[in-house]
Amino acid sequence: KEAAEPVKELFTDLSLYLLGAQNRVEKAFFRFFDSLFPLVYTRLINPGMMDLSEEYMECLRQTRQDINPFGRYSKEAVMELAKSLRASRTFNQALGMGVEVLNATEHAVLTRECIRGLVKMQYCPHCQGLTLIRPCEGYCLNVMRGCFASVSELDIHWREYIYTLEYLTNEMAVTHDLELALLGIRYSINEAILQAQLNGPQLSATVYK
Repeated sequence: KEAAEPVKELFTDLSLYLLGAQNRVEKAFFRFFDSLFPLVYTRLINPGMMDLSEEYMECLRQTRQDINPFGRYSKEAVMELAKSLRASRTFNQALGMGVEVLNATEHAVLTRECIRGLVKMQYCPHCQGLTLIRPCEGYCLNVMRGCFASVSELDIHWREYIYTLEYLTNEMAVTHDLELALLGIRYSINEAILQAQLNGPQLSATVYK
């Protein structure tokens, strides 16, 4: 229960990062392990320590990075998750940019020539009672090219954009799976706590200094 608040703060920071906030994943984890160490120290390493002052708890928080009680596991928890979060954040931002481009092209102003071409293509056969005959493909393409000439220059860049999204999707599914990385946090944190417990006597001696 006491660890609920640090965990909540950690996942709040990670969620904000995914949404585009400027906070760093590494700093979020540093704050989490800084907050976790006093709990591990007073509940697991020295379970008899009760009613400690806030000044003492703050001292433990500030010394965590110096004495490194969690060993390599605190860094391992950050490294893999940071890669997955960066990939997901980039993908999310790319999707947002794509939506903006689509919204801009959706409201493109049609020229008078374009409107005439569309009307002619759609309704000229109706004048002769040929309501079931559709315009030929070549004619449709010519009219569309004329209508969208102003945005046709986006085609190459849009294709590159789609290719990049496909690449990111593959990377996220294969090497930077966010779900697997999040599940791996639990293991890393458990191992980090176990590491601190195993080194409890040395940590206590260092803190007492």
